[in-house]
Order: sequence, then C-alpha cells, then structure tokens
Amino acid sequence: MDERVLVLRGLHEKPSMTQRELSEYCGISLGKVNHLLSSCEEQGYLLRERGEGRGRNVSFRLERAALDFLKPYQVDAALILAAGFGSRFVPLSYELPKGLWEVFGERMIERQIRQLREAGISDITILVGYLKEKFDYLIDRYGVKLLYNPEYAEKNTLATLYHARELLRGKNCYILSSDNWIRENLYHEYEPASWYAASFMEGETEEWVLHFGKDRRIREAEVGGKDAFCMYGPVFLSRDFSADFLPLLESYYRMPGTEQFYWEDVLIRNLKSLPPIYANPQRENIIYEFENLEELRSFDERYIHSSGSRAMRITAEVLGVPESDIVDIRCLKAGMTNKSWLFSVRESSETEKYRGKSFICRIPGPGTEKLIDRRAEGRTYEKIRALHITEELLHFDPENGYKISVYYRGARNADFSKEEERRACMRKLRELHASGIRLDHDFDIGERLKSYESLCLSSGGDIPFEDYPKIRRESFLLLRFLEERKREKTICHIDSVCDNFLFTEEGLKMIDWEYAGMADPMIDIAMAAIYSYMDFEEARNLLREYLHADPEGAKSSPDQPDREEELYPLVAAYMGLGGLLWALWCCYKISLGEKFGDYSLKMYRYFKDSLRILQNLGKF
Repeated sequence: MDERVLVLRGLHEKPSMTQRELSEYCGISLGKVNHLLSSCEEQGYLLRERGEGRGRNVSFRLERAALDFLKPYQVDAALILAAGFGSRFVPLSYELPKGLWEVFGERMIERQIRQLREAGISDITILVGYLKEKFDYLIDRYGVKLLYNPEYAEKNTLATLYHARELLRGKNCYILSSDNWIRENLYHEYEPASWYAASFMEGETEEWVLHFGKDRRIREAEVGGKDAFCMYGPVFLSRDFSADFLPLLESYYRMPGTEQFYWEDVLIRNLKSLPPIYANPQRENIIYEFENLEELRSFDERYIHSSGSRAMRITAEVLGVPESDIVDIRCLKAGMTNKSWLFSVRESSETEKYRGKSFICRIPGPGTEKLIDRRAEGRTYEKIRALHITEELLHFDPENGYKISVYYRGARNADFSKEEERRACMRKLRELHASGIRLDHDFDIGERLKSYESLCLSSGGDIPFEDYPKIRRESFLLLRFLEERKREKTICHIDSVCDNFLFTEEGLKMIDWEYAGMADPMIDIAMAAIYSYMDFEEARNLLREYLHADPEGAKSSPDQPDREEELYPLVAAYMGLGGLLWALWCCYKISLGEKFGDYSLKMYRYFKDSLRILQNLGKF
C-alpha cells in the first residue's frame, strides 16, 4: 500500500489537518506521517504554505501534481448487494427487503447511497433479486442503476457477485451490503489499496476472523474465533485486484458444489495468490449488521412498539399483546403457497393466557387470492373441528387468509420413506374419507385446470411447455375416464403432502386445509404420491397401504382392500391430472416472480407417464 495516497487524500479532504490528525486519520505513526509529508513535498505534490520543520503550525497545499498522482486511485463506482431474502427477519422481510427498513427515520440503503454521493461517487448499482420492484424508486430519487440477479433464491453471494462481475472489471469499486447501517461515512474519493472493513468481536464469534500484521495485509481468514477482528461491513476492490480475482470468481462459479459459497469463500481460499488486500479496522459502534429483530429493537426503540409489519400488527392484535412481547421469531420452511413464521410470547408478558407459549403465523403468498377460496377454507375448519385432527387455531381471517395456530413443541412432519409413518398417514386419510362430513364445495380438478390455465394466460405470461396444446387435448381423455366411473365424493384434503401430516404428543394431525373439498378419495392418494415424487409402482403400494389401513370411528364404508386393481388406474389418472394442475400452478406463480426450480418439469412429466400407463392398461 502506498501510504502517500492516505496522506494526500487526508489533506485533499481537509487541508487544515495537522500532522497529529493525519496520523490518526491514516492509522500510522506521527514520525512516519512527517516522513511522508517531507517525501511528498520533495516530489512536488505538496507546497508548504507556512511553518518550518515539523509541528502544529506547519500546513501544506496540494499541488496539481498530487491530483495527477491520485488519479489512478480514484474510486469509479459502488455496488450495493440487495438481492437476498433476510430469513432471520421474518415476517418483516416478507413485506419489505431488509435494506429498505428505516433506522432512526432513514432507510439503510438510502443512508449508504447518501454517504457514497457525499464522497463523490455517483456511479452506483444495486444488485437486486427478492422483491426487486421495491427498489425501483431509487432510480428516480438518486440516479442509481438496478441489476437483477436471476439466481438469488437458489445460490449464495458467489453467484450474486458473478452476475455483477462486469461492473467490477477495470474499475476501483466499493462493494456494500444494503442492510448495513454505518454511523460514520467510510467512503472516500481515493483509495490506496483493496480492503475489507474489520470490526473487533469480543468473546466467541462465528464471523470470519482475520489474521493480519502491523502492515494490515490480510494473510489468513477462518470462520469462528474469539476476541478478534472480523470481516464486517463494506469492501473496496481495486481494478488491479479485480483483474486477478474475477477469473477465480468465474472459475468457482462454474465449479460443482459451490452453489452455497459466499464470494468471500473464493477470496479466503486464494489470499496467497492474489494481490494484497488489507484489513480496514473500525472503531466500536461504527458498522452495524442487525442479526434479528431483537438487535434492531435494542438499537432503534421504534421497533419495540411498531415494526411497521402488517403481519406483526395483526398477530399482536389477535393475541392482545404489544409487539414487544412477540419474540424468538424464526422463519419456518416456506411452503409453495404460503409463508409461515414461528414466534413465542415473552415469558414476562402481562397477558397470562399466552405467556411463554409458541405459535405459527401463516401469510398467504402472492397471487393465492386467485388460487384459493379462503372463505371455503374457513368453513372446512369449522366442519372438521369435531374430528380433532387439525392444528389448534387461534385466528383465521377468511378475507386475507392470515392464520395463527398453536405450535406443537417436539412435533415433527411425517417421513414417507418410513413404512410405519406412511401407514399411519394413510390410516388418517381413511378416517377422514370415512367420517361422513360433507362440505358445501367440491374440488373439481377439471374446473381447476381450466382456471389455472386462464390465470397463466391472463397474467401476461404464457404456458412455456412446447407441446402444451397436445397435452391439453389429451387431458380430456383422463377427465372423461374419471367422469365415466361416477365415483362417490367424500371430504378430501387434496394437499396431502407428507409435511402436512404432523406427529404430535396429542397424536397425528393434518394441517393446512386450503385446498380441501368434496372429491374422489383416490385423489388424496395420488397427491400424496406426486408430492413425494413417487413413481407409479410406489403409488400402487401407497394405495395398498391405504386400503389395508383400519379406519377408526368410520361413519361410512371406505373402499375395500380387494378393489386395488379397480382403483389403481384412478390413482394413476389423478396423478397425471394433479401433475398437470401443479405445473400450471407453477407457471402462474413464476409469472409473479416466484421460483420453484425443476418442480414444474417433474409435475408435467407425471401427466405424460400417467397417460402412457393408462393406455398400456387398455383404459382408452
């Protein structure tokens, strides 16, 4: 690192700076500062305006040659990473990306943009992904640019930086995280060398711990340590550093098994072969990266009383507690239709009824109001209450689908790879089908196919499968096959995925009844099979387990074991139509910005395989 750059930069930013102030500013000894000043004076970068020798009364003025010398070190641009979801901040992050939250009345990302502009940096790009539309206003307000990361949901920041690599090439560039709050402006018009901000962490830490000497060059880094400086906050990469680093970044991106790498993984693994990168130690309480809502509450008391989240407000109102009593929040595995979060009520809450208890809040996903009749879902819960097989509800809003239910500690989802658990779940389905409960609405798979197709086309998108017109025509063969059987309808769950069977201390529960309706009970067997990616022989075995289950408390006679050969083609047909239905469902949700990997491909394939199997069975 050329420390003359630090000295000249300091005097450029504050011409009246004393040698002692320069020493503190540069982080180098007073003696070395005086030596550097003398060197810069000799080289014509500084002109002594007053004073002799050293001391408080000596002052310098930058000459034109100093600005020419600093030119290669001028910062060209800044990249702000803002693509991630922020799972530790649900439910707030369901509604607004973390970087757009306000701290002391100012949005975190806007604070960083303001700080960059104050340092003379106007070429600012924000790398977006999750809820990308929320950032659009920044283009008009600050003249920034947006760059979309198409892999934000599946991969980590290695992929994020890969998609922004051309912004780094040939430039001196800052890299920032949108959700950092930085008390003092760390940015400058000139930077002498590449650096990573470092904060001292007392006690045990799981951050990346840095090892560097007096020259501050980072020689090693490792995850975890104690009482150490850690990688924490913004980064600066020089154009020379990026010239060597970007080929490595590209190589690691293409390497199998690196999907969940951070970009810093590449940096740390290659420190010895890369140009120097230095630690930029910061004083305490300069850089903040809030790990959870409790940390944010302790920093900005506004969040104690109101987080600004609709889900938090509704939850607090339903339970009759202040938002500050809602604690221990964490994201549950997001469903394909809804988002759910787990929370507890503070042990010290004045509301004794819920004190220390845990609950789950479900928030409907985008576009679900067009896919699901929430009023019908509410009526279903009322009808099946007497069976005592559902989760215990505290709140259900038929207008928006918000649901709050009791969390069963120690509960676990069913595992269909285990025979005894599959059989228990099939027995529960048989009990449901044989319960005699009648709903006032059907689940008509033919009508649903038409409806989902219409949603796909009306949402501005299309149905991307090349042979969909042919498949659509063939779907009528399966629908006609089922209609001709004139099967009696029972209450069906429809969404009989293994995750919706819950083993609790109170027994086996079935949760999430949003698709439930009157239908052929074979549809529940089919849906359970395709949700678990079973092949058709495995589905036949599932049907066999269902038929041999012994339903308790049955009010009507479910299908008998000796009807397996008659019923299996029905299961196969429902597997195909169910697969086609969920493939269309995926197409619609994808048009709204959701991502599902290869799920739609697997579902679409079920239809084709089903058609082939039924043709081989001579059904049409």
